[in-house]
Amino acid sequence: MKKKTAKSNSLIDRWKKLGPGLVTGASDDDPSGIATYSQAGAAYGLSTLWTSIVAFPLMAAIQQMCARIGLVTSQGLTGTLKKHYPKPVLYLMLLFSFPAIILNIGADIAGMGAVGNLLFPAIDANYFCVVFTISLIGLIIYLPYQQIASVLKYLCLVMLVYFMVPFLYKQDFCEILQATFVPSISFDKNYMAILVGILGTTISPYLFFWQASVEVEEQKNKKTQVIVNKKIIHNLNQDVDFGMTVSGFVMYFIILTTGTVLFKGGVHQIDTVEQAAMALKPLAGNLAYLLFAIGVIGTGFIAIPVLSGSLSYIFTETFGWEQGLDKKFSEAKAFYLIIALSLILGLSLNYVGISPVKALIYTAILYGLTAPVLIAIILHISNNKKIMGKHVNGPLSNTLGFAALLLMTVTAVTLLYLQFF
Repeated sequence: MKKKTAKSNSLIDRWKKLGPGLVTGASDDDPSGIATYSQAGAAYGLSTLWTSIVAFPLMAAIQQMCARIGLVTSQGLTGTLKKHYPKPVLYLMLLFSFPAIILNIGADIAGMGAVGNLLFPAIDANYFCVVFTISLIGLIIYLPYQQIASVLKYLCLVMLVYFMVPFLYKQDFCEILQATFVPSISFDKNYMAILVGILGTTISPYLFFWQASVEVEEQKNKKTQVIVNKKIIHNLNQDVDFGMTVSGFVMYFIILTTGTVLFKGGVHQIDTVEQAAMALKPLAGNLAYLLFAIGVIGTGFIAIPVLSGSLSYIFTETFGWEQGLDKKFSEAKAFYLIIALSLILGLSLNYVGISPVKALIYTAILYGLTAPVLIAIILHISNNKKIMGKHVNGPLSNTLGFAALLLMTVTAVTLLYLQFF
């Protein structure tokens, strides 16, 4: 009994020690990401399954750099850019980030509303969208940071449903192993668009800003001053790795589910997450459908605070306004108003004739096209001793960082070439 109790306490202690890395990783698999992975699986079967294996170490390396920047400089990524780089770089980043994040928020709200309507057909999807938006605004504004972080962390447990869905359907494990470890690439513009979309929604620029800023929040909420040393950096890297591992597994299992169930069932065109959930119902049964649908709502509640928070950090750090989830509304009005406005703008896309979910893949592609520029800047900051001191990148971080830069640049340039020539 004592051994069981000790193991239980050890697991609880480890869970409590998990920080922003888990939430960042989970938010990477938001409803819009689920839709992108579902599109890939339905359209190309298992041929994009290898991307989850390739993307994992690359996104983990970039997120570790961003977390370290926040920890060492006690500033978000925007604050560091503002201090050490020309203003045009900062404003260009703002120009690219704002529309993509708003579209992303709109797509997530629309996806959650549509899935809510699937679960409760008597209630219109628009009502769900409004209720989800108001609930999120209220929770973000009125809950202190530690409670928000705790709520988001427990919501991450919803991600476990995606590990169950593929096993509700008969699988060919030899085919899965081959697709996982033997890359299959087709040089046509539709496939390259999906590939850039997958990379863009996996190695997403908004996560760079969130990771750095939320590390600063974490340090502010510790009672004692944190001295950055190897142990702190090691713990930070472990936290990020765990979050990215969760994200990578969820991505893998969504492509696996849609690539086997939908693709082999003759469903090759998926434009929305609700279509993916509905398509699973007759092919894999009610349980798979319900788990997939519940996962969409849960991940939306994780991702939207991250998306809106990232945008608010970007704006408030750019213009020097008070910011931080640890502050009350009266102390950082601009910060919380930007969060509320971003959610309202995202919601409004459902009512002005713009279909955010149809624009979803283009948002992911926009992320894929802009991420290389930001990755290059992050690599420069992480290797700058004037900014990072002795905590500059090691050889492994640089190797993975430059590999991410090269992969995203090559795929983006290839897509642009195929699109126009």
